[in-house]
Amino acid sequence: MTNVPSPIHPGRVDWTGDNPGIYLKDDQDGPWTGLTTFFRIAYSPYGMGSGVLLLDQPNVAQGLPAVQNFCISDNETLARFLVDKFFSRFASFRVSSGLSAISYLQATEITRAGDTRSRYQEIVKCSEFEVVMTWEGLGAPYAVDMPVEAGPTMEHQMYSLFLDAQDAHVTVNGRRLRGKVVERDFAGTRKSTAFLAFSETWMQGQAPGRPL
Repeated sequence: MTNVPSPIHPGRVDWTGDNPGIYLKDDQDGPWTGLTTFFRIAYSPYGMGSGVLLLDQPNVAQGLPAVQNFCISDNETLARFLVDKFFSRFASFRVSSGLSAISYLQATEITRAGDTRSRYQEIVKCSEFEVVMTWEGLGAPYAVDMPVEAGPTMEHQMYSLFLDAQDAHVTVNGRRLRGKVVERDFAGTRKSTAFLAFSETWMQGQAPGRPL
């Protein structure tokens, strides 16, 4: 009888939820000009929560009031956990000095709009700012099962559903972040730097039955 690995991953769930992003450049080979990642977390050790991490000037190590590099959320403890342990290891944020100086702000309203088959928005407000992330020209969904050795943390297996966008933009109080959607290296392929990521789950360690 063939031994079939258990379908249940034995590792700890560090978090699960949605984590779409919009990463902008002036040119394909140039530096990042604007970075934004949204999160809507259904489970984590720090509870539920939603928010947005935004770097208006990714290469400037300053926060408010000089530079609009900030994180708005309804659960600051969770937001700091995600930034420190996960987002800071994502390739685009890892090279951006602005992440070291972000300001944390309390959200007053978090909503979404549109349709994930065509045009979709995430809207985050606080007392000072309204951030609107807009994805357009959404493609067909595809599933990702990212092994530990290929992921950004080198500690987690990540499962998610992605939809790439042909175009996207981010506004802060109506002003657009500089740059445009380009391509990025992702799992041995070239993908859009604007994407929806739903049902994203980060598990400690490698799933049984998969080689290390």
